[in-house]
Amino acid sequence: MRALLVDRSAPAGLRLGTVPDPVPAPHQALIRVTATSLNHGEVVFGLKGASEGAVLGWDAAGVVEQAAVDGSGPAVGTPVVTLMPEGAWAELRAVDTALIGRAPEGADPAGLATIPVAATSALRALHRVGPLLGRDVLVTGATGGVGRYAVQLARAAGARVVAVTGDPGANGELLRGLGAHEVIRTPKEATRPMDGVVDMVGGPLLVEAYQTLNERGTLVSVGHATEKGEDFPFGVFFGDQGRHDRSIATFFLLACTGLDRDLTWLAHQVAAGDLDPGITWRGGWDAAAEAIDALLAHKLHGKAVLTLG
Repeated sequence: MRALLVDRSAPAGLRLGTVPDPVPAPHQALIRVTATSLNHGEVVFGLKGASEGAVLGWDAAGVVEQAAVDGSGPAVGTPVVTLMPEGAWAELRAVDTALIGRAPEGADPAGLATIPVAATSALRALHRVGPLLGRDVLVTGATGGVGRYAVQLARAAGARVVAVTGDPGANGELLRGLGAHEVIRTPKEATRPMDGVVDMVGGPLLVEAYQTLNERGTLVSVGHATEKGEDFPFGVFFGDQGRHDRSIATFFLLACTGLDRDLTWLAHQVAAGDLDPGITWRGGWDAAAEAIDALLAHKLHGKAVLTLG
């Protein structure tokens, strides 16, 4: 089968080549991939640590080519959205059935391919914040793939959403269109305490965002775009003055259970137009280097999708 292979002598460290077809385990289905989306983490960290000839990729939409022999998961011919720690940048991938969501017939594979990491991370982060109806939620890195989904999902759940972006003038209209009630440059500009924060940036911005939390508020750390550590000044973790029981939470998406249900629900929301997948770059697999260069240069606000076929 054809695949994008790690090759550090090639542009962006990838080249199109061929590898043997994957052999699925009994609890896995074989998926024919039609689209895959790129994530900041896999192009920044994944490519650096991968061995030559590896096939990377977390997100893929496609169709079931071979059902799991243990009887779990969808039948042959079912359109699906899939998540695994590797193998999405290929024509075929073997996927655990617990990490497969069923998609509606006729759904755009490109939109579906944005779901596994971005939309599911946003959904799980908001679950960790807790009930959202009537709550105040701050989203940092709001124009990125996870951030855009977090804004939409928080608004749909009844939260008052404050979006943080480096350029409110350029991105304000977009973020308000996605559901943000307020768009600001930095958490310090928040006009009232937050009940929850979904942070995609890390570093000093996470420290700022934590300090916006109301009593019993939760910050969920999802992304680390700054690639910097967090230095909390003395006194930030005192519990007085309305700071009682505040917390910072992390999670690892692949350690979560019930993701097949999340993926299925999100696929139907995207297919129905209730969630905007935020595709800002779309091209064939032979243009992967162009997409990766744009991601690394922070030129894309949203998702880059590669389509096969």
